[in-house]
Amino acid sequence: MNLQTIKRKLVNNTPTILGMSQSREYSIILPLMEVNGETHVVFEVRSKLMRRQPGEVCFPGGKIDNSDQGPEDAGERELYEELGVSNQQIEDIFLLGLFVSPFGMKANVFVGMIQPVDAFSINPDEVEEVFTVPLQFFIDYEPKIHYINIDMKPEENFPYDDLVNGDDYKWQTLQYEENFYYYQGQVIWGLTAKILKEFITLIKKT
Repeated sequence: MNLQTIKRKLVNNTPTILGMSQSREYSIILPLMEVNGETHVVFEVRSKLMRRQPGEVCFPGGKIDNSDQGPEDAGERELYEELGVSNQQIEDIFLLGLFVSPFGMKANVFVGMIQPVDAFSINPDEVEEVFTVPLQFFIDYEPKIHYINIDMKPEENFPYDDLVNGDDYKWQTLQYEENFYYYQGQVIWGLTAKILKEFITLIKKT
């Protein structure tokens, strides 16, 4: 293959996160809404019928489907499917960033400003309940921090003989930070807490 062919391929390439081009891609929306004149963050509690993470606090979101126009469209679709909030009720939406987990997940994270809702039309198959928390609570509150150690464990037939250090190769332990927020009996942690912390850090910048 000559250099001109390689150059053409590079010019037409859409850059991605190397090593994760085939990973699962999701969209998540952090909803903000006024409640009695004060900005609140909207959370949902996952249905106890859900196979993954039943009963945990999260933001609306899910996997990007082939039918979606893109990450933003997927996030808006999930917001409607889970909480009944339509596109017309979203006043503004902003991309906060891309979250990449060490477990092979890419999440496009948006902040959505929605019109006040007296009662959400929740999907009971996915959502147990909805609650809101004043944004100021998170501005004033520092989350509790704990850590998870993720150890590398090669499979039994791993080719140690091909490595310079062989069986003595020193595998690193990945220390993964977990943030915990506590509000009126609700525990907010995991990816939801990470997103929340990033958002709070952003808006607190002077």
